[in-house]
Amino acid sequence: MNYLDSVVLGIVEGLTEFLPVSSTGHLTIAEKILGLQIDDDAVTAYTAVIQMGAIAAVILYFLRDIVAIVRGWCVGLLKPQQRGTQEYRMGWYAIVGTIPIGIVGLVAKDLVSGPLRSLWWVGGALIGWSVVMVWAERVARQDRGERQLTMKDAVAVGLVQCIALIPGVSRSGATISAGLFRGLDRVTATRLSFFLSIPALLAAGLYELKDVQGISVGQTVVGTLIAFVVAYATVAWLLRFVSHHSIARFVPYRVALGAVVLILVASGVVSAT
Repeated sequence: MNYLDSVVLGIVEGLTEFLPVSSTGHLTIAEKILGLQIDDDAVTAYTAVIQMGAIAAVILYFLRDIVAIVRGWCVGLLKPQQRGTQEYRMGWYAIVGTIPIGIVGLVAKDLVSGPLRSLWWVGGALIGWSVVMVWAERVARQDRGERQLTMKDAVAVGLVQCIALIPGVSRSGATISAGLFRGLDRVTATRLSFFLSIPALLAAGLYELKDVQGISVGQTVVGTLIAFVVAYATVAWLLRFVSHHSIARFVPYRVALGAVVLILVASGVVSAT
């Protein structure tokens, strides 16, 4: 990997981490185009580490909310009379909603970083989950906001987040869809998706940090910084977009990209791994 590769992967990560188009799928495709070994442990670890740049962007963007949630949760632990606040409940939602992907991610680590990195899976998941996104938008009631969130919502969204370990599904596409199925409005579902992403992706990046071998610190820093800048702009744009538009707007792109990937692999133009 060279510095140009780092720049490209940083841009791809920042653009796609929070859009419902699958960052892992796009990174896998980008790595293949760049001539990198997509199932190499160091490359897999590198993509997980630069995700921390995107997570830093979310933390900065929602810093006021996060500080309020952390403060409210801590106060609630010490003062039972404060446990009815939205901030206290949201703290527990983020913690409990993250547990499923933490468990599944550790148990299925070799599967996720190995066989599932195949372009067959990427192309198929891009198309397959698009059907779910369209379905979610069609049945969505969108009659519940952030103050109507419950622990059942957090658990449901957290469980569906595990499906996003399959490259091509999209973590945000999965979690926003789950929120819509639960009757949440699109902005609330998206904000919950962001809050659940912070502990999950931060833990994944820190866990994989030890495996970034053969890639210089400079290249890792460059990729992470670029991911941060691009992701911050993407988060701001996406929140404005979902307040007025369906996430199904991303489906034509997902399906077209998935079809191209499958055709190229099936014709032998590119190998699946």
